[in-house]
Amino acid sequence: MAMSLLCPIDFRYGRPKMKGLFEEESRLQRLLDVEAALARAEAKVGLIPEEAASEIARKATTKRITVKRVQELEEETRHDLMAVVLALTEACEGDAGKYVHLGATSNDILDTATALQLRDAIRLLEADIGDLTGVLAGLASKYKRTVMLGRTHGQAAVPITFGLKMAVFASETARHRDRLREASPRVVVGKMSGAVGTGAAFGPYALDVQPAVMRDLGVGMEEAATQVVGRDRYAEFIAVLANLAASLEKFCTEVRNLQRTEIAEVAEAFETKKQVGSSTMAQKENPVASENVCSLSRIVRSLVTPALENVPLWHERDLTNSAAERIILPHACVLIDEMLARTAEVFRTLRVYPDRMKENLEATKGQVMAEAVMIALVGKGLGRQDAHKLVRETAQKARTKGIHLRDALLAESKVTKVLSKKEIEAAMDPNAYLGESYAIVDAVVKRVR
Repeated sequence: MAMSLLCPIDFRYGRPKMKGLFEEESRLQRLLDVEAALARAEAKVGLIPEEAASEIARKATTKRITVKRVQELEEETRHDLMAVVLALTEACEGDAGKYVHLGATSNDILDTATALQLRDAIRLLEADIGDLTGVLAGLASKYKRTVMLGRTHGQAAVPITFGLKMAVFASETARHRDRLREASPRVVVGKMSGAVGTGAAFGPYALDVQPAVMRDLGVGMEEAATQVVGRDRYAEFIAVLANLAASLEKFCTEVRNLQRTEIAEVAEAFETKKQVGSSTMAQKENPVASENVCSLSRIVRSLVTPALENVPLWHERDLTNSAAERIILPHACVLIDEMLARTAEVFRTLRVYPDRMKENLEATKGQVMAEAVMIALVGKGLGRQDAHKLVRETAQKARTKGIHLRDALLAESKVTKVLSKKEIEAAMDPNAYLGESYAIVDAVVKRVR
């Protein structure tokens, strides 16, 4: 009988490497890794025999401790971590089993295993962000001089370049990479300090066991714990991913807008021979990948609320965080990994139409050069406010008559008294009004690469 799948992550979203970090067998192996590290640390300080620690470590593998056996024991005990402890205990030969999990509480193992998962997830996400940043930086360089309309409030503003737009995006992804790296030492943290964080069960060796375990595993250490690692750490991690998700939606929303039929300045790649845009409208080429990223972004951002609500637990802890974390941590990592890869592919294969950008610029009949004319008038001694009023009124006349702003300016004596025809023509050139766009692009590309 075929397995029935419910969650879309099981069959539709997510890439193998990231999903693999959170699958049951992978999670079990990390729990066993922590138990093995605990045994080694205890042997090192003399709490348990070295041969017992070696035996525990040898058996702490999913080749010996199966998911199936752990599930069977959990049905009996109704305790997920105790099932792992019992499975490992029964697998150990001699008297090594009696030393398994000595002095530890469940979340010493659970939270430290989570640190291992998050460490590996962050490494994958850093690589993803690096890939996307590189793609955006490449577009910034390639289209550094490609002039297009800048738009504010959905309206034509002043000229920019497509390269500058991409440099803005690349700079933003680089900031997210920095945020993830900065948060990592606070997020990738385990604990080995017992039932309420005192380490009492480890006796005089408490301050030796915990750092030894964490050094062994290569993760940070909770300096002052309750029964659990502070959930502010996980809340920060989810918030960083939610912020990243918001930026990915921003980038993909820009693609969707620029792909509108009436704008048509860029478009997602489309496999013309096989890909179908619509089941009925045969002409359609829709920005479906960008729309998918925007849709998933809403899910990732929604995970911030339960992450924050997991912070205020009762006293030294309760269990209200547990079920939520089983959902939000893997979902956040798997979905943001998918979104980063999909966004990178959108921009890597993006179809860019400079000619259409030029057409849209020219279609404004010079209106977008109004600021440049105002600045030129100010440069000739006219007051800024007077220049603004004069150009605004002239631009309105041009729109009303449906003529080019250049012609309206040449017909306005108040303008021609200050600017010559040649100076007006110069002020109307979009290519001459890009400020330091080229230098900004160069600086961003140099920094993010």
